[in-house]
Amino acid sequence: MPRLPWRRDPAPPPGPLAELDDVPPPSRSTLLSGVEILALDVETTGLRPRRDELLSFGLVPVLAGEVLLGGTRHLAVRPRGDVGGSAVVHGLTDDLLTDAPPLAQVLPEVLRAFVGPGYRRVLLAHFAQVETSFLASSCLEVYGASVPFQVVDTLELERRLMRAQHHELPQGTLRLDACRRRHGLPRYAAHRATTDAVACAELFLAQCAELESRRGRPLVLDDVAERGLAR
Repeated sequence: MPRLPWRRDPAPPPGPLAELDDVPPPSRSTLLSGVEILALDVETTGLRPRRDELLSFGLVPVLAGEVLLGGTRHLAVRPRGDVGGSAVVHGLTDDLLTDAPPLAQVLPEVLRAFVGPGYRRVLLAHFAQVETSFLASSCLEVYGASVPFQVVDTLELERRLMRAQHHELPQGTLRLDACRRRHGLPRYAAHRATTDAVACAELFLAQCAELESRRGRPLVLDDVAERGLAR
């Protein structure tokens, strides 16, 4: 049986990853109002997926211009080693994570959250490279394979919006908190997975409102999604 165009070898083994792999990404021509989006934020011991560990996932769905706070989820992960100095950043200490399940038990819940009605939900994040690289590394560790995601990155969206008005962007301009202030959104405490996921989702809706106003028409997924599929 031929591999479908969004898939890459090796094929994942039976289980949550294979179930996600069986669901195609949404068409880029789909009206954005009809696309199911899942904002994702991760807290980790560092920024190197092959060396550092995932400590928590924050997930919040976005649909039809609304952040669905009732669907917000926080999934803690017990690391193999010590949290170390990263606890200063996110507040997740070794004691707090002692009773959390290991990554192999948490990852299936995360993957199943991306299985939508006939297509996989779009992954939304701020500087999405962190989330996609850790997610891919985790899938390779647990399943020996990964799957591609359609991604919307609020950092890149803000870069596009600002470059239409400015030639140069000062350092720090694209940080999540700075982007939210620019759109008149309230300040939240940073480095908490669920809070950052909600903050990203709210920023995304504000960016969509501005982009739609500029273009004078309803947005489609192609207006906001990154080119290609990330894994």
